[in-house]
Amino acid sequence: MSQLSTHVLDTALGKPAGGVVIRLEQLVAEIWEIKALGVTDIDGRLKYFGEEPLAAGRYRLTAEIGHYFAATQRETLYPMAQIDFVIAQSGGHYHLPFLISPWSWSTYRGS
Repeated sequence: MSQLSTHVLDTALGKPAGGVVIRLEQLVAEIWEIKALGVTDIDGRLKYFGEEPLAAGRYRLTAEIGHYFAATQRETLYPMAQIDFVIAQSGGHYHLPFLISPWSWSTYRGS
């Protein structure tokens, strides 16, 4: 079983992106099922995706960054950023951050 956390950093401003809606889904029998929904805090973090650890399988995190950029009165190319990932049988902690700007975004596996 695994734990999951994320954060969103607005690299264009060099600060955390608070208020970003993030959805966690799991692929079950070829259908994406919503497992959790949350909003980043003032530090751009979302540490809690439910009480139960995540089982091995395929998941995706979707960050609604278009709404964030609209709230900060900036145009953006990307209405959302999505990380599609697999949790192995061995489990562990997965920290998957979003690094965003109005014209790009990226991710990595953090600690």
